Amino acid sequence: MDRRKSLKLIATGAVAVPAVIAACNTEEKKTTEQVAEPTFNLDRYPAELKHEKELLSEGKFFTPEEMATITILADIIIPKDEVSGSASDAKVPGFIEFIVKDMPEHQVPLRGGLRWLDVECMKRYEKSFKDCSKQQQIEMVDDIAYPERKLKPGMSQGVKFFNRMRDLTATGFYTSEIGVKDLDYKGNQPNQWNGVPDDVLKQYGLAYTEKEMKECVKF
Repeated sequence: MDRRKSLKLIATGAVAVPAVIAACNTEEKKTTEQVAEPTFNLDRYPAELKHEKELLSEGKFFTPEEMATITILADIIIPKDEVSGSASDAKVPGFIEFIVKDMPEHQVPLRGGLRWLDVECMKRYEKSFKDCSKQQQIEMVDDIAYPERKLKPGMSQGVKFFNRMRDLTATGFYTSEIGVKDLDYKGNQPNQWNGVPDDVLKQYGLAYTEKEMKECVKF
C-alpha cells in the first residue's frame, strides 16, 4: 500500500459499521486498574483538560489481545520506511484507544470487526489474526483492504471494519509528530520579506518610494 498517495487526505471515518452483533455479546471483563494522573505538554481550556483527564484516567477499553491486533493492522496500513517510522512508532494504537473513549460510536464497530477478523482467520488458518504468519495476515488484509475490487462472499463486514481502521490509523499517524514530519509540513516560520519583486511591480506600473525602500522593504 502506498500510504503517501492514498492516506494523507483521509479523515476520521464517520460511517457506522454493521457489526457482528453476536460476536459482541461478550462477558469480557474490562480492566479497571488505576492509572497515573495524566500530564499535558500543551495548553488546554479548563473544560477540555477536565474531559481529557477523565478519559485518560479510565481503564483500558481494548483487551491486550485486541491491542496486539490493532498494532499489527496499523503497521500493515502504515509500515516503517526510509522516510519515517511506522504507525505504532507514532503511537497510533494508543490514539485509537483514546478515540474509542472520546467517540464511543467507534467501540462496537471496532470490537465487532476485531472479532470478525479473528473468526475469519480461525476458519482459514485455525489461528487468531495476531498469531498468523505475516504472509497469512497480508492475505487476510488483501481481501478486505481494496473495496473497489469485487468482494468475495462474506467479506463486506470486514471491508467496512478495515475502512474504519484505516481512517483512524491515518488520522492518528498524520496528527502525530512523526506524521507531520512525514508530510514535510513546515508551519509558520519567521522570515524576511524584501517586498514585491521588481517584475511584478513593473507589470502593474508600480514602484516603491525611496522612503519605503529605506524603511519598509530592504533588510
